[in-house]
Amino acid sequence: MSGHLREPLRDLVECSLPAALEAMGERWSFMILRAAFNGLHHFEEYQSELGIARNILANRLARLVEHGILTREALPEDRRKIQYQLTDKGFALLPTMVALRQWGERWETGTPATPVLVDARDMRRIQPVQVLSHDGRPLGKGDLHWALPEDVVGENEPLQQAAE
Repeated sequence: MSGHLREPLRDLVECSLPAALEAMGERWSFMILRAAFNGLHHFEEYQSELGIARNILANRLARLVEHGILTREALPEDRRKIQYQLTDKGFALLPTMVALRQWGERWETGTPATPVLVDARDMRRIQPVQVLSHDGRPLGKGDLHWALPEDVVGENEPLQQAAE
C-alpha cells in the first residue's frame, strides 16, 4: 500500500481494528463463531464439539452476546434450555472468517480445508476473498493507498452495510 499518507497507528481510539479485536477476543471466540456458522445453537453442542472448558465457553459466549454478535434466548418449550443465534452483525463476520480460513489454507497448512465451502446453487467452490474496488475490480497491494476523507471521491455517499 503505497502513498505518502499513512494510517495513524498510535491513535487506537479512532481505529476500528482494535475495536473489532476487542469484540471478538481471541481464538475461542473465532471457533465459537465458526461453530455458529455450522449450525450449532446450544451451550452443550459448543462444549461437546469444541472441547472447550465450560467456564471459558460461558465467558466467550457472554462476550459475543454483549457485543451483539450472538443473541441468547431461552427456548419457549423449555425455558431452561438456551439457544444462541447469529445476529446480522455476527453474520457480517462471514467474509472475515472465510478470508482467514483461505489464508490459513494457503500460508499455514498448505492444504485445502474439509469440508469445502461451496455455492449452494451449483455446488461449486467459492472464489478466494479479495479486496475489490468500487466497481468490482480485484485490487492488489500496489493498487491501494491511504487518503484523507476529504480527498475521497463520493465520500458523502452512505456507507454500505457490511452484511450486504
